[in-house]
Amino acid sequence: MNISKSAYFKRQTTLPEIGEEGQKQLQKAKVLVIGCGGLGSPIAIYLATSGVGELHLVDFDTVSISNLHRQVFYKTNDVGKSKAAVLASEIQQKAPFTNVTFLAEAVSKNNVLELVSKYDVVVDGTDSLPIKYLINDACVLLKKPLVYGSLYKFDGYVATFNKQLDDGTFSCNLRDAFPKIATDVPNCEEAGTMNPIVGLIALLQVNEVLKLITNTGQLLINQLLIYNALDNSQFKMKLRKNETIVIEEIFNNSNYTEVFCETQEPSLLISNLEFKKKITSENIEIISVLNHTDIPIPFKVHQKIPYKTFNIEAFTPNFNKCYVVVCKKGISSYDITLKLKEKFPSLQVLSLAEGIEKY
Repeated sequence: MNISKSAYFKRQTTLPEIGEEGQKQLQKAKVLVIGCGGLGSPIAIYLATSGVGELHLVDFDTVSISNLHRQVFYKTNDVGKSKAAVLASEIQQKAPFTNVTFLAEAVSKNNVLELVSKYDVVVDGTDSLPIKYLINDACVLLKKPLVYGSLYKFDGYVATFNKQLDDGTFSCNLRDAFPKIATDVPNCEEAGTMNPIVGLIALLQVNEVLKLITNTGQLLINQLLIYNALDNSQFKMKLRKNETIVIEEIFNNSNYTEVFCETQEPSLLISNLEFKKKITSENIEIISVLNHTDIPIPFKVHQKIPYKTFNIEAFTPNFNKCYVVVCKKGISSYDITLKLKEKFPSLQVLSLAEGIEKY
């Protein structure tokens, strides 16, 4: 079907603040979307259908059943497929004037600078705090604007970081808001999240990108918008530059792994290699604390007690057994292991280091 560009974008170009010139700016723009989940998938779709000319999607993950209630551009028959690949295909069908590419790999310190350097605007749709800081630091080093979004239960956070101002300086970035990575904030999988807040924050991020590219309206710079879905309230937290933070030094000296894993006590961990040697032992009792039952576990478990409902006080241990607690990344399992050890000091209990993802 031959689709007219002027007809496709008519409702948008009718706005005098956008017009044909603004639409041309969108068509020339190159945007990198990191994360194709609850935030990233609607962000990518709306940016493409708004006319962003070049869109690159990055996500290592595959679609799971627990994604579907809030990641609405994925279907049940997409389960197990690459999120980035499925989303790119969806965009190709919906947005004929966008060139979409994808990378089905994780963002890391090894590839982030190369990725960010190629694009005009970076959008953060991830749910890992260390990765959010990695993306932020890369954008600061390469002088790229970053449209930030994050979620915690019923709260959502949005800002445009590192925007070059008229005087040549740059607006605040994530480390001006929160200088250090918090170690006590669970991701969406562990804390839970409700469907609408995800879409709301994603669309606020899209709004920031469109304003940024078309130079329209007031951006969320030097401030962090905090929206609460339960009472429909929003608050703008003013930010101030922290001149004592040297991001180049931080980038050079950080590995951006999960902070939780760095502080785990080795005596409470069992490596994947050691676990594989002992997994058939009759002395081993395996407890899964995964919240989502659709995540496949590559070995037999003896008990399934979701992390969010695990009651330490009600747990009755067998002191003749050695318990191995497992989860996806080794974070929730370590927390349960620590609490069990505090409650039962003589109990043999270990957490599977780095979780079943690395098994």
